[in-house]
Amino acid sequence: MNPKRSNRTIAQILIILGVVGSLMIANILFTMITQTHLRSNTNILQFRKGDDIKQSVIQASRGYIRDKNGEIIAQDIDSYTIYAILDENRKGINDEPAYVVNLEDTAIALAPKLDMDAAEILEYLKTGKQNNAYQTEFGLKGKQLSASVKESIVALGLPGIEFTKNVQRVYPSSKFASHLIGFATYDETQNRIVGKMGVEEVLDEYLVGTNGKEVYAQDANGNILPGTKHIEEPAVNGNDVYLTIDKNIQLALENALSYTMNNFNATKAWGVIMEVETGKILGWSSYPTFDLNERDIQDYVNIPSAYQFEPGSVMKAFTYAAAVDQGVYPYDKTFYADKFHVGYDAEADKIVRLWQKDNSIGTINDAESKNYGTISFDEGFMRSSNVAICELLANYLNPSVFEEYLDRFGFFKAVGTYGLNEGIGVKNFTYPMEKLATGFGQGSSVTTLQLMQAYSAIFNDGKMVKPYYIDRIVNANNGQVVKQFESEVVGQPISEETSKFMRTLMQSVVENEIGTANYRYYMEDVSMIAKTGTAEIAQNGVYGKSYYLNSVMAAAPAEDPKIMVYYAFESTDIKLFSGDPFKQVMKEALVAMNLAKNESLESNQVTYNEFKEYEMPSLINHSNEYVVEKLRDYNVNRVVIGDGKSIIKQFPEAGTTIQTGQNIFLVTDGASITMPNMSGWTRKDVITFWNLTGIAIRMEGFGSVKTQSVREGEAIDKYTEIVVTLE
Repeated sequence: MNPKRSNRTIAQILIILGVVGSLMIANILFTMITQTHLRSNTNILQFRKGDDIKQSVIQASRGYIRDKNGEIIAQDIDSYTIYAILDENRKGINDEPAYVVNLEDTAIALAPKLDMDAAEILEYLKTGKQNNAYQTEFGLKGKQLSASVKESIVALGLPGIEFTKNVQRVYPSSKFASHLIGFATYDETQNRIVGKMGVEEVLDEYLVGTNGKEVYAQDANGNILPGTKHIEEPAVNGNDVYLTIDKNIQLALENALSYTMNNFNATKAWGVIMEVETGKILGWSSYPTFDLNERDIQDYVNIPSAYQFEPGSVMKAFTYAAAVDQGVYPYDKTFYADKFHVGYDAEADKIVRLWQKDNSIGTINDAESKNYGTISFDEGFMRSSNVAICELLANYLNPSVFEEYLDRFGFFKAVGTYGLNEGIGVKNFTYPMEKLATGFGQGSSVTTLQLMQAYSAIFNDGKMVKPYYIDRIVNANNGQVVKQFESEVVGQPISEETSKFMRTLMQSVVENEIGTANYRYYMEDVSMIAKTGTAEIAQNGVYGKSYYLNSVMAAAPAEDPKIMVYYAFESTDIKLFSGDPFKQVMKEALVAMNLAKNESLESNQVTYNEFKEYEMPSLINHSNEYVVEKLRDYNVNRVVIGDGKSIIKQFPEAGTTIQTGQNIFLVTDGASITMPNMSGWTRKDVITFWNLTGIAIRMEGFGSVKTQSVREGEAIDKYTEIVVTLE
């Protein structure tokens, strides 16, 4: 290096440092002599008359709740309330007006941003002015504004228009495993958002963050003195919770249950989807449900874990399994499948079958009092015969041994799934009629959680796994796992051989034309095993013929079950309901878990030679023109949300694999949203639009969108009622 050039460089640096130092000293001397801050022109004496030093809380974000794939289920978002300063004494840093100078112009400018009439806004401003109010707000439509709306108003440069920032706990999917997720809301006593129900309450200590502290100086007008703000204590955000729930499966379950409630005269409906080998819950819901954002709760009972009910014929699998496992199952024998008159031999302590009603304890019939004649026990299972169960317990399987198997399968005691409020069921197993009734699912009550655990043994080579729905808790700041939940084998109530035999029997329930699942639940593209259940529901302690539980427990693929689904509802309808809602859930589960048998299960398939995959580019902060050019060679559908000029959100995210014909959602910085043409959209597309805009959409039916209640191009907002029909 040239020594002379080096010396010149050093000299230049010293000169620059000298100038900067001189300016700093001059600023200090000027402030001391004139009592005025040089850069901001703020009077220091006036500043000292105000509250010199202020502290404000830096709000920590509560941790996210996410599904198994990281999709957001619950999150904190910033929302804003707009207000107008009306006091003409309010001045800014440089003595410029910091109040609403022109009421009419301000009202006209704000009207499209707040989706209000200018006259309505002007009335708020005039009323406040007449009452000598320091400031005024603009009612409901001036609250809970999004960041994009707030920024678009700031860009208008209106004097006196300001915002207060709030933190809200929001749930993008609204109705989503609501009793399981629960909700969190602001608690005045604790001065923070607190979990009040479900996961939000159970894991509150992990989700809650630690607020920070910010310190700044302000002048007498309340203006922050530039350069004085600093963070004294940084906020620490809460941990993120990852569930085992799969969002796509869950949304399919929500839609199916809603359809069941609306079309099958149901008063209750619920379902659970679980991985057979691990116990991971993939879907969990019950209806009546509630909107997690609105909290319009009708019933706080989490049905799959806490509701105790008589399950009906789905219990028959355990009676059969106990007989097979004990080596007493009558493989080659038959029985007469007509009325079973119950007798009791006190000397032998044995239930016996009487051929006359005289002197009987009671009579047990098959559904609709059908007489199937002389049939095998395998056929009895396929037909879901109550008489077959009575024959087993009277002549082959000792009821006391059956009771031991009920214990092995985990009935009438808590499953122990972390964080769930559980029922344990009620065992009525003292008298002969009670023992027989328990064998075919009446008289004694269980929970769905118990059924899921017990059936896992039948589907999983005899190994019984505990259901669980929390996968892990992760430190959002460094990505480290704070707590990991694991799969747990909790017993082996039956042998592998028994499990395989029962699966063969259950496959015949679906595939044999006499099987009770053949007519309603058979799926041409799915190899499935199942057991159906119909139970009379006691009302005021009396069984009638007007109110029933309809249910099905199924697993797929039949040859090696990976996914199990329990779907149930209570209704006056015992015959005319459709199995389509259940089948839609099973299909979605198989597709989501890459278990679909063939391509016909996939939605919106395209032919192979048209199909391409692309990597989704990053489009955020780019203009609409850039987006059009960037996606020119992509055979995808752009769905632009808002009337802005640049993109602030996109779905799917950058780097994600996208496919031919897929809808790409792009949210602009414009506040006005119009109704798109949703024809052909999948349920997932509709939910994505809902999540991105916050505009709720009611979906009816299954498949893809055929009709929509709001015409394409009409202005919509979160108050618009939109209904789409899927077929």
